[in-house]
Amino acid sequence: MEITLELPERLIIKLKKLSRVKEKTLEELISEAIFKQFNITDPEVKAELHLKLCQKYMRKAEDFLAKKDYIQASEKAWGAASQIVKAVAIKRGIELKSHRELWEFITSLDKEYPDWNLLSMFHVANSLHINFYEGWLTSEAVINGIETIKIFVEKLRPLI
Repeated sequence: MEITLELPERLIIKLKKLSRVKEKTLEELISEAIFKQFNITDPEVKAELHLKLCQKYMRKAEDFLAKKDYIQASEKAWGAASQIVKAVAIKRGIELKSHRELWEFITSLDKEYPDWNLLSMFHVANSLHINFYEGWLTSEAVINGIETIKIFVEKLRPLI
């Protein structure tokens, strides 16, 4: 089920600024506020949220690729990668709240599953994230990076 909220533009601007400060997507920020307000602590529900966001961002990355909008495609692929990592962490009782914690968690997963090459693939995701701000990746690099993120997501999905 999907719900669409109509919010005043000024509120959306404030929420977007806050989401950047907190290193979260707008959807995460709002969902976490709802979880807190209504005391929802079920890790299954939280993991499902992160998985749904991962799937949404992966679809959007593909859509932006089709439009040759490599900057937006880069950021959506980064979003997909970070959301799948958060979903796995939540299933293990860990809530990741910063980029640093994402890196620490993916580093521990890389040690747990050394044949999966997770750390290297997360570096690709990070390069895509940086590309959103810098715009220095070639179209081929973005396309290749998104293919890597698809593999990354598929490797982590069974851990949810």
